[in-house]
Amino acid sequence: MKKETVAAMIDHTLLAPEAGAEKIRKLCADAKKYRFASVCVNPVYVRLAASELAGSTVRVCTVIGFPLGANASAVKAFEADHAIKDGADEVDMVIDIGAAKDGRFGDVEADIKAVTDSARDAAKKAGKSVVVKVILETCFLSDEEIASCCTCAAKAGADFVKTSTGFANPKGADGKPLPNGATVHHVELMRKTVGSALGVKASGGIRSAETASAMLSAGANRLGTSSGVKIVEDWDESAAVKGY
Repeated sequence: MKKETVAAMIDHTLLAPEAGAEKIRKLCADAKKYRFASVCVNPVYVRLAASELAGSTVRVCTVIGFPLGANASAVKAFEADHAIKDGADEVDMVIDIGAAKDGRFGDVEADIKAVTDSARDAAKKAGKSVVVKVILETCFLSDEEIASCCTCAAKAGADFVKTSTGFANPKGADGKPLPNGATVHHVELMRKTVGSALGVKASGGIRSAETASAMLSAGANRLGTSSGVKIVEDWDESAAVKGY
């Protein structure tokens, strides 16, 4: 797989709370240089990113209900509407993780649908398309819960399911931190569940070309990472990516 193909699957991401405007401008400049799929920024920087990327092929992605997913659905819906009016082309929303853990998948689906419907309506009014990605925060979920959430996303009309925020802090029974990002197993499970109907975005802990290749081979067709430049620069075009 050519490095240009990989670059076109990367959401070049900067969601650090301390990131300022100059770092966002640098993110956008890198995204244009390497022709990444999008930049993913916090909602407060959507307008700046849209201005910096005007006339390019790079899309503006932002996050909704981030990072906990615990906002009311109406708030998430408003946030999506506001972001698209500011210039966002893609929104990555965090599900109601507590509802998923409770087995209240009807509530999970309704939460996703509220955001999806709001985003589609705002995009239609703006005369453009929108991509809705659903962050499951897989480190907190069982395989059965992950599969159920993927089904909810599909029923609610979303375009992608996504593994992680990268901001979760799971701990084991001993209180020690557990992994919080994408895993090959979870990406494979998500792809198996959604088939070809939805995209799968792997995010969290993807910092090398080797890890990126493993996620693509597992079935991801979008990568969320702050290491996009390094991944592309280090990419070996002879590397085999199985696809799905």
